[in-house]
Amino acid sequence: MNEGVIPITNAQLVLSVVLVLTAGIVSALLRLGLLQSLLWGTVRTFAQLFFIGYALSYIFNLNHPVLIFGIILVMCTIATRASMRRIPHQSGYLALIGFLSLTVSTFLVGIIVVALVIGPQPWYLARIVIPIFGMILGNSVNGIALSLERLYAEIRTHAAEIEALLSFGATPWEAVQERVRESLRAGMTPTINSLMVVGLVSLPGMMTGQILSGVDPQQAVRYQIVVMLMITAAVSIGCLMLVLLTYKRFFTAQAALDYSILGIKGAHPEKKAVKARKTANWKKLFDRNKGK
Repeated sequence: MNEGVIPITNAQLVLSVVLVLTAGIVSALLRLGLLQSLLWGTVRTFAQLFFIGYALSYIFNLNHPVLIFGIILVMCTIATRASMRRIPHQSGYLALIGFLSLTVSTFLVGIIVVALVIGPQPWYLARIVIPIFGMILGNSVNGIALSLERLYAEIRTHAAEIEALLSFGATPWEAVQERVRESLRAGMTPTINSLMVVGLVSLPGMMTGQILSGVDPQQAVRYQIVVMLMITAAVSIGCLMLVLLTYKRFFTAQAALDYSILGIKGAHPEKKAVKARKTANWKKLFDRNKGK
């Protein structure tokens, strides 16, 4: 089965704009204030996708490994910036760790899939490498952002508990290992959920695209299985690297929580309360002795 792609003409493409006009009509009738955003979003969709289409045609024709992997590094940089936006207190260190986690997991899994599983000739074939690496990156960004955001929130929320564990002689790792587990679960759960429902709730994008282009459904299914498994592996590796390289950043050289990174000025509120109670008790004792 390979009937080829059914081409879409310019007239048919313009006709598809009618679909988004329905959303514009709803916005206008209900005064949602979304009409301008819908129109601008539609224009940007046309411009951005046509641009990337022409750029990919040029890159595919050149098919030079340095250019291909240079583009992927740029994609990793952009993806890192996108994932770091969700963190309240950003730093160059966190950005570097995020970039390394994304880049290492993407290249490790991507090269294995392209060179060993799919096996095009040459192995760096642009029309295979760029889409595969792009899918890995797109999904890894979400997982890494969720893990980092959850790690930050978990340590901030359980700061008093972590301080208590440290005071009893726990190492930073022992004090935060449960928080690390929670952050890894947060980053990996969406991908695992996708594995559970793929093919049942909806047809995945790559599989649908291949079927529309005339590829045999059985081959499309095989490709989609590879894609789902590679995404799961990349997200797992990326989240693990990020969390293990980041958690120490929340501690000082003396193995105490660094409240400046957590956005808490001075000591933890609970520790301040304890100090205030001690001061009050000493004041009462002093006043009592003074009265005698």
